Amino acid sequence: MFALNADEQAIVDVVETFVDKEVRPAVRELEHADAYPDALIEQMKDMGVFGLLVPTEYGGVDTSMACFAAVTEQLARGWMSLAGAMGGHSVIAYILREFGTRDQKERFLPRMATGELRAAMALTEPGGGSDLQSMRTTAKRAGDSYVINGSKMWITNARRAGLMALLCKTDPSASPRHTGISLLLVEAAHGYTVSRDLSKLGYRGVESCEVVFEDVEVPAEAALGGAEGEGFAQMMRGLEVGRIQVAARALGVAAAALGDALRYAQERHAFGVPIWRHQSVGNYLADMAIKLRAARLLTFDAATRVDEGRRSDLEAGMAKLFASEAAMQIALDALRIHGGNGYSTEFEVERYFRDAPLMILGEGTNEIQRNVIARQLVERNRLPGDQTA
Repeated sequence: MFALNADEQAIVDVVETFVDKEVRPAVRELEHADAYPDALIEQMKDMGVFGLLVPTEYGGVDTSMACFAAVTEQLARGWMSLAGAMGGHSVIAYILREFGTRDQKERFLPRMATGELRAAMALTEPGGGSDLQSMRTTAKRAGDSYVINGSKMWITNARRAGLMALLCKTDPSASPRHTGISLLLVEAAHGYTVSRDLSKLGYRGVESCEVVFEDVEVPAEAALGGAEGEGFAQMMRGLEVGRIQVAARALGVAAAALGDALRYAQERHAFGVPIWRHQSVGNYLADMAIKLRAARLLTFDAATRVDEGRRSDLEAGMAKLFASEAAMQIALDALRIHGGNGYSTEFEVERYFRDAPLMILGEGTNEIQRNVIARQLVERNRLPGDQTA
């Protein structure tokens, strides 16, 4: 069901080779130094990774969502931060191709395809978390412009992005609230301030920042699709892709953790036998493999629905939730299998354990995600005559 065509499989194979030969030998030093991986990012540009979701007419690769997820998994298997560096960028490419005006597509997509122009999502606010409708960042119309005031948090690529997709209120008094929210395409040249880098448990190397908008003026045509008040719906569509991407990141971290645990369990001996022969360790390995396989099936099911043009918000949410929880458990079990060595920075499993929680929290916390899934289940299976919202 999830087989890629020959061309797309070749893309995944190239990225897999890149991860094995270039990323994994270098990641420990880069990650521990919290150093930005300039050389690896340049190689990703050369491979077309930043143009995977850009249409070919704008210079992109235009892969299926399943191929995009497979590439993401491979990058995260090497270093989750690399998958993060292309994640938000790819979501913006997707919503631009779906909702952008012809001028917006021509202005941004060709440079995004090559990675010359990097894009970032600006959604979360200090104190706001997953409740996007309660945002305080505003963009007030002033003639042919919008004037933006507010701040955003946890913005990946903020210092290196030339384009930011900003979710903000253009009509704070709108009812329902989401009808007053717009998505503005804000360029770095417009003058927002990257105020500080946030120190993190994991997800190192790639910056996550606070961004401040203080009387930042952008032209009215910066509204995505030229439409005011459509931003919430546009971003919810983009977050379907974002949640598939986060699920695929979780697959990569989980696959790396399972691979390291399998190798260690065969190499390490205790009481005269490889430790995998001890039932407790063998049971861990079996459960880890089952969780990873189930997570992969959910993720590629959601990706395939997008490729088929079908609604996938429920499936993407399920994939993101299950895959992220599975990755966290698999990383913990890999650490257990390594014993004391799992707590050492000489082994990679401690990094997987620090990186895995981000997928539980990102693109909507799993606690919020469960509420969303329940609501979507009822919406798709509403009883006859039920008119409740």
